[in-house]
Amino acid sequence: MTAETDPTDPIRVPVELGERSYDVWVGPGVRHRLPEVIPREVSRVAVVTQAAVADAGITVDPGVEHRVFITDNGEHIKTLGAVEDLCREFAQWGLTRRDAVVAVGGGAVTDLGGFAAAVYHRGIRVVFVSTTLLGQIDASVGGKTGVNLPEGKNLVGAFWQPTAVLCDTEALDSLPPEEMRSGLGEMAKYHFIADANLDSLNLPERIARCVEIKAEVVAADERESGRRAVLNYGHTLAHALEAHGQYDLRHGEAVAVGLVYAAELAHRTGRIDAQRVAEHRRVVGGYDLSTSLPEGADADALVTLFQRDKKAVDGVTFMLDGPEGIQPVVGLESALLRETLEAIR
Repeated sequence: MTAETDPTDPIRVPVELGERSYDVWVGPGVRHRLPEVIPREVSRVAVVTQAAVADAGITVDPGVEHRVFITDNGEHIKTLGAVEDLCREFAQWGLTRRDAVVAVGGGAVTDLGGFAAAVYHRGIRVVFVSTTLLGQIDASVGGKTGVNLPEGKNLVGAFWQPTAVLCDTEALDSLPPEEMRSGLGEMAKYHFIADANLDSLNLPERIARCVEIKAEVVAADERESGRRAVLNYGHTLAHALEAHGQYDLRHGEAVAVGLVYAAELAHRTGRIDAQRVAEHRRVVGGYDLSTSLPEGADADALVTLFQRDKKAVDGVTFMLDGPEGIQPVVGLESALLRETLEAIR
């Protein structure tokens, strides 16, 4: 990709996973390619979408018999109860194991619809039509699906790769400003996990470059046994903030604060210098995102939530920047974690 790329041309990004490989298409109107990516043997498609997407007039036609299942909006839809409800509706309609689910919407819908597809009949095909910036650069790519528990975010889920992903940049025009900011928070992460040079790209190119970076990481570590954890940069604090505030803070906004916190932690442990911390603040601030803890955030409660993070296998674990890039760091003292929280308050 170059800066001269026509922003109306769809960009294809392959995700190389052997027999589970698939393509991600990025560009305006790519949702209309859906009939091309539905496998020929599929005779029925369950379209799972959310009320805000339907209200915005964003619809899809898979080219075969289909039924639309509309969920509510927001992170709170990601529950085991919602998965059961969807699967029961699939069964009552007569969806079979050779059919497919198409999840249309943001990250919450692709997480919910993808997990339902992963467990219904022990796994049926799923295609993601991603309509939010956050979903396009993160949630829809890589095969991680899941729902939340009261004890924490994404604690129940499955790795289930989609058949295809369609990232329709045309749909971004309908996003409210706060939803766009959420996606920009996740985009900020990619400035640091690879030599992305995102500043020089237009928006479709930035999205495609983020997808490329994630695809490369996923291809090397599909089930997050090693390198893939780098994609969680900024997420330890982010997930804690989301759970602590009962998801009143959008995911990307929480990630933005988490990136600055991770940089401050890395600086306090001697891994990076003050200039690198300033670069984190520049990138996050450049996307017009907060670099500070939300008002009322309780440091003790956040440190407790750090211990429930999925990465916390050998104690609290943070992905931190350093001389060899972003790596997992364990053994950070609670006092240091609290002190650094106060530093970004």
